[in-house]
Amino acid sequence: MFMALFNAILYKPIFNAFVVLYNIIPGHDVGIVILVITIIIRLVLYPLTNSSIKAQKSMQELQPKMDALKKEFGSDQQRLAQETMKLYKEHKVNPLTSCLPILIQLPILIALYLVLRDGLAGQNLAANLYPFVHNPEVIKQMSLGFFDLAKPSIALAVLAGAAQFWQAKMMIRKPSPPAAGAGGKDENMMAMMNKQMLYLMPAMTVIIGMKLQAGLTLYWFFSTALMVAQQMILFSRQKNKALAVSVVSDVPATALEIKK
Repeated sequence: MFMALFNAILYKPIFNAFVVLYNIIPGHDVGIVILVITIIIRLVLYPLTNSSIKAQKSMQELQPKMDALKKEFGSDQQRLAQETMKLYKEHKVNPLTSCLPILIQLPILIALYLVLRDGLAGQNLAANLYPFVHNPEVIKQMSLGFFDLAKPSIALAVLAGAAQFWQAKMMIRKPSPPAAGAGGKDENMMAMMNKQMLYLMPAMTVIIGMKLQAGLTLYWFFSTALMVAQQMILFSRQKNKALAVSVVSDVPATALEIKK
C-alpha cells in the first residue's frame, strides 16, 4: 500500500518528468535534465524552505535566551518547557518549521535516487511511462561529454561537500566576545558544536557522495547551491529591512513632525 502510494505520488511523476525533459532538451544531456528537475523541486519547496531558513536563523538568535532559561528552570522541566514555548511565541518562532523541508525532501530524494538508478540504466522505461510520454528506449549516461552520471564521481562528491560547507557556514553563529562573561561561555560552547557540525556534515556528504551515482550527487550539489542563493537573498532582504527600521528609529521626533 505504501509503495503503491509512493510510486503514484513521487516515483512515476518524477520518472516521467525526467524522460519528458530528456526528450525535449537539445543533445539529451542528463546533467541539464537533473538541473531543471532540481530547479522545479526547489521552486515547489521555496515557501517551506524560506520558512525553514528564517526559523533556523531565529533559533540561533534565541539561543542565549534559551540558555538563560535552562539555567533558571533547569530543575523544573515542566516550567522550562512552558517558558521555552512562551519564548517561541513571543518571537513568533516555530521549531518544527526548520525540520519540515528536510522531512519533505527526504522521500523526494529517495524517489529521485530510484529514478536515476532506473532511468540511467534504461530499466523499466516502458512500464513506468505514461501513455502520452515518448519512450526514448535508451538514456545517455554521459553529461558534458565526460561525466558518467551512472557511476560515482569523486569530483562531484567534493563539489557537493563544498556547497554543503558554504551553506552551513552562512548559518553558523559567531562565538561571544571575552567580555560576555559567564553567560557567554554557554554560547561559545554552542558555537563550538555548530563549528564541529560545519565540518562533519560536508565530510559525510563527500563520503556518501563518493558511493552514490554521480547523477544523485549532481542533484545534491545543484540543490545545495540553490539553497545558498536563497539564503543570500533572504539574509540580504532581512539586513535591508533591519537597516531601514534602524534609520527610521534614529530620525528625531521633531523631524517626523515637520515632515508631516
